[in-house]
Amino acid sequence: MATVTDSKTHAQINELTEEAKIRSEPFQRLLDEVGRVIVGQKQLMHRMLIGLLGNGHLLIEGVPGLAKTTAVATLAKGISTGFQRLQFTPDLLPADLLGTLIYQPQDQKFVIQKGPIFSNLILADEINRAPAKVQSALLEAMQERQVTIGSETFLLDEPFLVMATQNPVEQEGTYPLPEAQMDRFMLKVVVDYPSRSEELEILSRMSKTKSSMEICAVTSPAEIAQARELVDEIYVDGKVQEYVVDLVMATRNPSEYGLPINELIQYGGSPRATINLTLAGKANAFLHGRGYVTPQDIKDIALDVLRHRVVISYEAEAEDKTSDDIVRAIIEHIPVP
Repeated sequence: MATVTDSKTHAQINELTEEAKIRSEPFQRLLDEVGRVIVGQKQLMHRMLIGLLGNGHLLIEGVPGLAKTTAVATLAKGISTGFQRLQFTPDLLPADLLGTLIYQPQDQKFVIQKGPIFSNLILADEINRAPAKVQSALLEAMQERQVTIGSETFLLDEPFLVMATQNPVEQEGTYPLPEAQMDRFMLKVVVDYPSRSEELEILSRMSKTKSSMEICAVTSPAEIAQARELVDEIYVDGKVQEYVVDLVMATRNPSEYGLPINELIQYGGSPRATINLTLAGKANAFLHGRGYVTPQDIKDIALDVLRHRVVISYEAEAEDKTSDDIVRAIIEHIPVP
């Protein structure tokens, strides 16, 4: 099978590894700083950094009260950059998000009033409580990194990252996100209840009328931009590239890979899934201080990249199968190089 490889010598890979060890230190400090406020949720924190480094957006799902909003807000405080929290509600309008044209009678002309989307880190809180027209207003901003108001188009500042939280769609008053928008999110992270020991730690820290936990900014947009340049250079071997492609292709035609679950899948992952899985693997390698991607980097992150891109069929729902079940079966079945 022909492969496309970014060929690098062992010396170049070793050099990348040494640089990754140095450049990843501020992000380890960021994790430590955020960990002073957030108990547990280490996987969520790790995935947020992968989104930040891979220039991809995050969808965080969990029942209310699991510190999803606090985690994103705390991460933003740890970075010296702009932050906006948007509370999505059923009566929200696209103009409330993007901005609008305001008429000034004294000048007899319209001027542009920019919306809160013009920031760096955007927390879209409870995104699935807003109707589809507002969710769709995010599409251009998330994919094109630009916003159109009236006849003018404005580029958004870098870094630009949307971290959206949502409650499970079975909950009352929620609107499922359209598939087109789900695909714009690099990762979908499912947040679960804390363990018993974590719950005790939460009780010890948070059972006060006023929180005394403050965190310091430990990194900047310039460091993020430099880290992203290095992430782009991380080496991905041809066999790892083939492994990524096989994982995504197996979500479309599982029978070709010996998995008899075609009838359980309505749609599989798009080419964006292949790109995001590779980028997430590179970011994961960077955070571990490596200049190359291993198959385990891909395997570790594959569920979060693919779970929201696999649309299950009615047959799967009848059998009580979820997209997580199907993706896990694919990850376990596809041989690791």
